[in-house]
Amino acid sequence: MDHRLEANRRNWNERTPVHAASRFYDVESFKAGRITLNDIERREVGAVAGKSLLHLQCHFGMDTMCWARLGAEATGVDFSDAAVALARSLNAELGLNARFVQSNVYDLPSVLHEQFDIVYTAIGVLCWLPDLHAWAKVAARYVKPGGFLYLMDGHPFFDALESVSRAENGGVLDLRAHYPYFPNAKALHFEGGEPSYAGDATIASDCYEWPHSIEEIFSAIQGAGLQLAFFHEFPMSCYRKFPGMIRNDDGWWRFPERNDRLPQTFSLLGRKAPPRR
Repeated sequence: MDHRLEANRRNWNERTPVHAASRFYDVESFKAGRITLNDIERREVGAVAGKSLLHLQCHFGMDTMCWARLGAEATGVDFSDAAVALARSLNAELGLNARFVQSNVYDLPSVLHEQFDIVYTAIGVLCWLPDLHAWAKVAARYVKPGGFLYLMDGHPFFDALESVSRAENGGVLDLRAHYPYFPNAKALHFEGGEPSYAGDATIASDCYEWPHSIEEIFSAIQGAGLQLAFFHEFPMSCYRKFPGMIRNDDGWWRFPERNDRLPQTFSLLGRKAPPRR
């Protein structure tokens, strides 16, 4: 494994118990029956009852198990052994029928061989991929003819921004371009010692991330043999990415003013051609 991916695996092993104990993930309400999937992805993926679904980069599997609750034959994949162990434990505790596989997504074809009606992945996955085209080929390999890949993630433009401190900016929150938008094989290196996006505990291990532009995402999906059925952009975030954002009644986070000026999340669906008759 690429040493950067191995560092990320250690980082996510460290994050897993912190995330599981956090209010952000709220595992107890999930155990009580809460569906963690958001309204947009449920609508865009559609009914899953009786369909096979593969969830790539599933973390500790709450979304995977929610697809199972909605009737899918769900399989989750993650490279973190701590996350997969927790997913399997929760799945057994709740009596659900989801399956979990531990694997680096690039190596998945060596351990998982079937195909699925739906390949799904969402929120915070693309930045962890050094080679987006190779990832798309793996994802497309698992889509049955006539099936589709569904992806939702933070918008690359939004991810290139950082907030300017109120003191530095005269007391007004502002954003500026800071991280690269265009793809770069050289990873962004983040040293440990900072909290994760969920939970208060410090994550000691380093991690690496890679930027991917919209153009690269389209090119990877289409280059893998999938036909782009739709691409949507949304002016809201699934978490409080910047100070001042407010969580609305629908569960999405927005800026209190001029929110609609920025794309914050996107979704797309790539379909594989049905078999020829």
